[in-house]
Amino acid sequence: MRLPDRIKATIKKYSMLVPGDRLLVGLSGGPDSVCLLTALCGLQKDLGTSVSAAYINHGLRPGEIPAEIAFCTALCTRLGVPFTVKAIEVKTYASTKKKNLQEAARELRYAAFDEIMAETGANKLALGHNADDQAETMLMRLFRGSGMTGLSGIPPVRNSIVRPLIETERTEIEKFLSDENLKAGAHSGLSYVIDSSNLKDEYLRNKIRRHILPELKKHNTELISTLARTADIMRDEERYLELLVTKTLMRLISRKNDMAIELFTAPLEALDTVLLRRALRRAVDETASLRGIGFINIEDMTALIKKGRAGDRLHFHGGIRVIKGYSTVKITSEAPARLGSYKLDKNETLPLTETGLVLQASVVSSMERDPAARPKDTAFFNADMLKFPLTVRPRKSGDFFYPAGFGKKKKLQDFFVDEKVPRDERDAVPIVASGDDIIWVAGYRADERHKVDKSTGSILKLQLKPLKI
Repeated sequence: MRLPDRIKATIKKYSMLVPGDRLLVGLSGGPDSVCLLTALCGLQKDLGTSVSAAYINHGLRPGEIPAEIAFCTALCTRLGVPFTVKAIEVKTYASTKKKNLQEAARELRYAAFDEIMAETGANKLALGHNADDQAETMLMRLFRGSGMTGLSGIPPVRNSIVRPLIETERTEIEKFLSDENLKAGAHSGLSYVIDSSNLKDEYLRNKIRRHILPELKKHNTELISTLARTADIMRDEERYLELLVTKTLMRLISRKNDMAIELFTAPLEALDTVLLRRALRRAVDETASLRGIGFINIEDMTALIKKGRAGDRLHFHGGIRVIKGYSTVKITSEAPARLGSYKLDKNETLPLTETGLVLQASVVSSMERDPAARPKDTAFFNADMLKFPLTVRPRKSGDFFYPAGFGKKKKLQDFFVDEKVPRDERDAVPIVASGDDIIWVAGYRADERHKVDKSTGSILKLQLKPLKI
């Protein structure tokens, strides 16, 4: 099949273009982009499209850039194509954002293309990725450890980006350029420029291109097309699974903001692991502050949901926590709550807004409990022994008390460990003190020294309740 016909078939197969589209071709001067621009110019009438081109100057090969720009300018002049050059500061951006040069270059390059499209009125960006690039990408991701999403390779269409050469092999591109040279009467010399960085083995892609693929082709001469078909199959299956995930997530999300997402525990536990991984991946990708979670983190989260108990949690980099509750699993980058310091007098009510609780203090005649409250949420003390107002505060270094029923002094840190109070919840536990003495670790244990006995004249009742907003 002639290369222009192959390109037309690829465009039709993936519904890349419609009549009236204004294409911006990413032109580097290399064989792929030169082939793409030349072929699309020849197909403008058939496709009903218009074509322009842009060169992005990364500033990484200053000795080669002027010649590349000159070549691209001459090519676009010969083809009658509007041409734009835009410079980007890759090294500065990489240093500022703490990214590697390849990642920084990619981000800035796409941003520059977006700017040029807005300036020129183009609505589609055509890039020169070919079938060999697809094969190299699949192998790179396979070597690094990737699932179906990664092995789907380079998408032929993504938003406004199209890749008409994605089913065309590099040998076909080189033959097309050679034929074009002959037509133009150029019997010697090259019709494209060579990026010197592609000739070095510093990057994994170059090693695969220069050494690994040639060896593999000895065992399968159709390897490039075989991998391209595999990528197509992976994309189709990926698309189907993503549709299932979309439907599944609609019934999973309890609540969500930019810092956290809560998912219902029961349906999560019932999901097959394949769908669970994907649902978690999608959930964190759609939550702005959680996007740094990686594959290993997803596996840990899957194990927590399937095998963990209520109260179990995971701690990831960047302060991200995953907390399994009785009814929900919360994934959050929000800083753990920390209680402020307050004063509490007799017969007062103190809202503890940081923790969503209210602490009530009342003088009572007997130790009657609220039947609706948890036993640990209510405590009684000998009011005659207390110094008012009481202090309500978070824990601090060196805290200790005498837990009721324990009989001896205990460090608060050790108490929290024994009670399995999660680390990220300890600063939110209200510590009630009379002077320097802790009288109650609210919600957990009262102090033995201030308990009510037969000689008690006045009883102080302290009770924790949910804060009603």
